[in-house]
Amino acid sequence: MNAPGEDRALADAIRRHEERVARDPESLAFAQLADLYRKAGRTGDAVACCRDGLRRWPHYTTARLILAKTLLAEGQLDPALAELGAILQTSPKDVQCHRLAAEVHRRAGRLDVAVGHLEKAVGLDPGDRESKALLSLLRADASAPGDGAGLARILADETFATLSFGTVCLEQGLADEAALVLTRVVRRAPDNIEARERLEAALRARLRRRG
Repeated sequence: MNAPGEDRALADAIRRHEERVARDPESLAFAQLADLYRKAGRTGDAVACCRDGLRRWPHYTTARLILAKTLLAEGQLDPALAELGAILQTSPKDVQCHRLAAEVHRRAGRLDVAVGHLEKAVGLDPGDRESKALLSLLRADASAPGDGAGLARILADETFATLSFGTVCLEQGLADEAALVLTRVVRRAPDNIEARERLEAALRARLRRRG
């Protein structure tokens, strides 16, 4: 949730961009307006704004990426992926697009496809530490983080690759360990919605811990 001052600043920015787009409907500023709508949680307005602008500027990849982000925020995975596919068809080296495509596939339980996009992102941007870290978690041969030999042995044992054990790790604040366990659960059962949701929770907790 945004602080009151941030909410006011966001509302002011939205008003300014709405006025700008109203003055010049052909302006590319529609993409900035759509992104502001997205950040304000007005996802319906963001999608409508993007789609309207893309009818005039179909090759404006920034707007298409904002649309994909908004659709993903709404849980519309396949429509988001369609937008990302359109970008990658013409811009196969778009790093941000590969990162987002990895997230969409990961949320859908398609971990191997997600890994492929992360590998491309890292290949294009070797300094992308977050994508590298996600790769180490999502690859099938991921090993336990840290140097705790006892925990490493437990995580390597398929007996403990369960939703309940992953949940315990998460509840104990062991976000990396939870992500490793839950990745194996999702890889084994990609249609397990609860496991996918817990994996996302573990990854969010990991990001919060790393600041």
